[in-house]
Amino acid sequence: MSTISHRFFNAARATPGKVALWCDGADISYGDLAACVARWSSMLRINNVVRGDHIAVLLPNSAEFVVLMLAAADIGAVLVPLNMSLPPAAVSKAFHASDVQHVVAAGHVIAALLDEPGADFSGAGGLWVAVGEVASDRAGRAQSLARLLDGAAPDAEPAFAAQTGDPYILTMTSGSTGDPKPIVLTQRTKLNRAAAAVEMYGVTAGDRTLAATPLYHSLAERLVLIPLLTGGTAVLMSRFSPAEWMRVVADQAVSFTIAVSSQLNQIAALIQKSNAAQLVSLRCVVSSSALLDTAVKKDLVEKLRCDFHECYGASEIAIASNLDAAAAAGKLKSVGKAAAGVEINIIGTDNQPVAAGEPGEIVCRTPMLFGGYYRRPEQTQAAMWGEFFRTGDLGRVDDEGFLYFLGRKKEIIITGGINVYPADIEATVADTGTTHEVAAFSLPDERLGEIIAVALVPKNPDDFNLKAMRLHCARHLADYQQPRKWFILDALPKNPMGKIMKSMLQSQCGNINQ
Repeated sequence: MSTISHRFFNAARATPGKVALWCDGADISYGDLAACVARWSSMLRINNVVRGDHIAVLLPNSAEFVVLMLAAADIGAVLVPLNMSLPPAAVSKAFHASDVQHVVAAGHVIAALLDEPGADFSGAGGLWVAVGEVASDRAGRAQSLARLLDGAAPDAEPAFAAQTGDPYILTMTSGSTGDPKPIVLTQRTKLNRAAAAVEMYGVTAGDRTLAATPLYHSLAERLVLIPLLTGGTAVLMSRFSPAEWMRVVADQAVSFTIAVSSQLNQIAALIQKSNAAQLVSLRCVVSSSALLDTAVKKDLVEKLRCDFHECYGASEIAIASNLDAAAAAGKLKSVGKAAAGVEINIIGTDNQPVAAGEPGEIVCRTPMLFGGYYRRPEQTQAAMWGEFFRTGDLGRVDDEGFLYFLGRKKEIIITGGINVYPADIEATVADTGTTHEVAAFSLPDERLGEIIAVALVPKNPDDFNLKAMRLHCARHLADYQQPRKWFILDALPKNPMGKIMKSMLQSQCGNINQ
């Protein structure tokens, strides 16, 4: 298998004049992008960044981020992409957890890091590259990107120094203590994940693929790599808003994208008959991250009038299952069947497979498996069930092979000794069509141990009828599934990828007297 660098430069040689990347209102051709990547690769090597070195990245979605992704792949360096909004103490923890040696960051981020009293970045003693001005008395440690590039040959050639088995990206997740737990993704893994998406969704060189999530997350990285490795065009949004998403889709003739469900909730609310024609270029849209309400799926299928899918997966395994909404119209509450080459099983508390229809933990065997948690062999081993990855998610598989997601294992509600799955409650509430967002979670109770609480954001706050909602739940849920506390909020707390943070809801709502 060729490396990421080989694949990209082959595409650039084949169509040097074609637009490879649109970002910040500008088109960049394959020829120009390849020249930039080769120059960055040369600049990094001149400054003693070599194969296997770890480079922290704290940049916004930008052409510079994309160029760095490809240059690092060329020299065999390992990227550690981080959220720019992390406080310096959290960045320091991430640096130590992933053995960061070099840093490429926005100038104002470097200033904030170096000005933080007590923050320890001594381990990152290599190259610090500032993209933009650094307004700091300690900026001497960081060098200007423009000045560094001046020292690189303008006609530099790619190094092709990497191997496909080389680690390529360390994606951050959190352990049970909240400490960073880096996920190792090799070039081969990234290539396999891109190839799987290409096959699953019929992506070709004619597609214009939109990435509208942060590039420090594996989803946006994949959405940029897919077109750049297949000769297509990557369309990169610097930040998401539903109105801007619709404008970019229309102006850039976007044909394919994978969006997180929280984005699609907002987009669905914005699409009307009067503006639906803006989205005529869309060929295929995929929902990812958290479960999308069935009503919203139906709404989007009707409004978008293109292929619509929902996938299930995790950073450690990428896409595990896929639902084709048109081909499985009667299974819209599921997240589809196992993707090609993926095997899904459900295991019980005894670590044995359960019967069809029975709930348990979702485990997956896949060629897209991560390379383990960096320097954490015990945690890596604990995450595996033989050759299967333990997702920590609860689900069930019906007798036709469709997977139903029931929630995180750690979020299961045990009330009076009976297991309650949050997804069942959330689906019932969402079926009324009166909520914009909903989350079921547990709160402590002296008598039952835990009780079911529901937080929701109504579509029309002035007209929302909680009594009618309670009656609906009484008709459609068992006695032990009935929510005991309800919280009507303006918004639900989410992480940067749009997933609802139930731990924050528990803390926030647990302090509200009812």
